Amino acid sequence: MITALKSNWPNYLIEAWALGMFMLSATFFTGLLELPDWPVRHAVADPLARRALSGCAMGLTLVFLVYSGWGRRSGAHMNPAVTLTFLYLKKISRPDATWYIMAQFAGGTAAMLLLRMLTPAFTAAPEVNFVQTQPGMAGITAAFLAELFISLGLFLTILYSSNYEKTAPFTGMFAGILLMLYITFESPVSGTSMNPARSVASAVAALNFRHQWIFFIAPLSGMLVAAKIWSTWICSKAEFKCSLQG
Repeated sequence: MITALKSNWPNYLIEAWALGMFMLSATFFTGLLELPDWPVRHAVADPLARRALSGCAMGLTLVFLVYSGWGRRSGAHMNPAVTLTFLYLKKISRPDATWYIMAQFAGGTAAMLLLRMLTPAFTAAPEVNFVQTQPGMAGITAAFLAELFISLGLFLTILYSSNYEKTAPFTGMFAGILLMLYITFESPVSGTSMNPARSVASAVAALNFRHQWIFFIAPLSGMLVAAKIWSTWICSKAEFKCSLQG
């Protein structure tokens, strides 16, 4: 653990920075699109259209972070479920995975606590509400299943694209497009988390930990299922390298 920290600490800081930036972006764009005193809310009255704009903003944020110099260096996991699934696939060492996960939780939570301190009215406004992820009107079971399936879809896409020569350079873009679509159409069901650290960051700032188990179990389960599908069936095809950097 200490040896890994000494040699790879820049990567751990990048993971904290990346999720922190993601949380700052999510909070800003949610307020921009949803606060009634801001002009966008009046200009775009349709909630679906506003979710599509939010999805575009967060998809582009993800793409920027993945393709940034720092993101390329760490691999831009930004997500404990992603890191743990890479660990399952033996694409990251246990010490690195441990530090990555701690950094992700720390970076996301620090960003939200900073926002609560600097812009309390904005961040705590009911329309923003610390960008919490919570089950929607469809209920807890629907939220769990939705998180499981969107996480499975995201990670299977990452594995497929990254290991296919023609699509590997576009993996981050595919992930950004999926996030855009998920936020547009799935977010009323669960809030579109797929990320325990992202959900905990909002929960800590809001002091509301209801239903957080969903956002720990469902994303990790979905991604592990995707990894199992990949390693059991798809990876046997000759055109795939079946190797992916974590």
